[in-house]
Amino acid sequence: MKKVMLIAALALGFVLVFACKSQQPAPAEPPTTEEALKNVYERYYAELILDDAGTYIVKSGDTLAHIARNSDYHNGFYYPIIMLASRDVVLDPDKIEPGMELIIPNLEKNLDNPRAKANIKDFLGEIAKIEDNRTRADTAKGMRDLADTL
Repeated sequence: MKKVMLIAALALGFVLVFACKSQQPAPAEPPTTEEALKNVYERYYAELILDDAGTYIVKSGDTLAHIARNSDYHNGFYYPIIMLASRDVVLDPDKIEPGMELIIPNLEKNLDNPRAKANIKDFLGEIAKIEDNRTRADTAKGMRDLADTL
């Protein structure tokens, strides 16, 4: 009887070990929007030229796209470059507040530099992916279309 109990216990042990090994690990949680933006900023910030950058104090009712259009950026889809330059102030374009001091890089200087221009092109593509994940297809398309012109 002891042998039967021992064999049964060993068999149960083997079943438990194999059952635990066959379970798939839980999928990793996707990063939050702010985490994704922060990761992108860390990869692209070093190549951004900030010589001759200006500043802008956010007013009530401002949006980053509006600020970009009213700067020398003519195209509101350039607003991620303001976010990149202002990464220590604002991570998410939906979370700008009056009183924030944003850095407005000299767009012409960045686009005249081949390395900075390529950096901006890749950066806009990364931000477009994040906007897709936020179900903002029109914004993502606008950024991709702009990146394609660079």
